[in-house]
Amino acid sequence: MKLNRSLEWVLSLLMLIALTPLLMILFVIATIDSHEFGMFFQQRIGKNAKKFTLYKLQTIHPKTQTISSIGKFLRKYKLDELPQLINIFNGTMSFVGPRPDIPGYADNLVGDDRVILKIRPGVTGLASIKYRNEEFLLQQQPDSITYNDTVIWPDKVRINKWYVENHSFSMDVQILWYTLIPMPINIDQFIEKNSRF
Repeated sequence: MKLNRSLEWVLSLLMLIALTPLLMILFVIATIDSHEFGMFFQQRIGKNAKKFTLYKLQTIHPKTQTISSIGKFLRKYKLDELPQLINIFNGTMSFVGPRPDIPGYADNLVGDDRVILKIRPGVTGLASIKYRNEEFLLQQQPDSITYNDTVIWPDKVRINKWYVENHSFSMDVQILWYTLIPMPINIDQFIEKNSRF
């Protein structure tokens, strides 16, 4: 059993109210920094393969397609993800679950892999924790797209499938803890320890 939807709705509402001043400040900073509207909207694949709009703070200059130093700061500390509280509030996302991907990945899953689409995607998850430094990892590859498609994406699918089949309230709490307090954790050992036999 995951975090209860009613509980998530209440928590997201309370957090939106409490964090509104910070969100407004970050929105203004992102707007000034990018010289564009400070909120970023992108189509992602959600539960049952339905598309939805994901909200993030703008960290990329739309004209140059480069990440600014402020954008890097927002991404490093995941502050650009705060607007996804809106997604949790409106029911398109959950606090914990497989990260929603852009069209062309999750919506193309076949067979048993499509079990990932049975639950709402999350702001954080086991795969997100394992690939916390995904951008840096991809930058080290001579062909980042191929590396993502042949190494990272299949591993994310494996981890997310396991999560969907084994998740629980206590596991979600642990995942949130490891997300907020970035302690070293071996995800494969975590999976082995928490697998249901």
